[in-house]
Amino acid sequence: MARRPTPPGTPERTGLGHVADLVRHAIPPLHPAGLPFVAAPLAVAVLGGKRRWARRGGLAAAAACATFFRHPHRVPPNRAGAVVAPADGEIALVDTAVPPAELGLGDQPLPRVSIFLSVLDVHVQRVPVSGTVRTVVHQPGQFRSADLPEASSVNERNSMVIDTPAGAQIVVVQIAGLLARRIVCDAEPGDVLTIGDTYGLIRFGSRVDTYFPAGTELLVDVGQRTIGAETVLAVLPTAGS
Repeated sequence: MARRPTPPGTPERTGLGHVADLVRHAIPPLHPAGLPFVAAPLAVAVLGGKRRWARRGGLAAAAACATFFRHPHRVPPNRAGAVVAPADGEIALVDTAVPPAELGLGDQPLPRVSIFLSVLDVHVQRVPVSGTVRTVVHQPGQFRSADLPEASSVNERNSMVIDTPAGAQIVVVQIAGLLARRIVCDAEPGDVLTIGDTYGLIRFGSRVDTYFPAGTELLVDVGQRTIGAETVLAVLPTAGS
């Protein structure tokens, strides 16, 4: 198992402490939103007593929920102007489209990357670029399959506009899917965000769209797998470049 190198001068841990470190690095932590979903089936397993089906079913459900709500540590690239994937998943669309109307950004089509998240993917959303949150808008809608092109315009969604220090504007949209019925967004207007930070979560299958300034050259293709906070979608011009 690959691990990060230990900084020079760090005392070597042995025994149970070393085992605990290995487990902590091997098993990703749980997003707080998943705690009730893991605790409930665990309670069923404990209270099931001698009922084998209850114990096994409860433990299996708890393990499945813990996997879904996993929150692995990620390290964004140290690259000026980089815009990273806001989610794990598969790129479903690389095109141009008009941003959600509720944002009031006009009707000019902008470069867009759509990432589809299956139920097996990590479902936390990461900040694609450092900057200040200008707008956050929640739009009620339908719950069609998130891999359909029209999901961007008809499904329930939460849109966020980020202004970068260099003056660029990035839009990231959390879109509910066929099974996803709850969008969590912890960011608010005025928040100063750092690339790679976790800002939200969509439960049980979903999609995340990212819109870029006109003329941005996208670096990814349809069908490519993305790693949230690490896969570079595009590189924006920086101040002085």
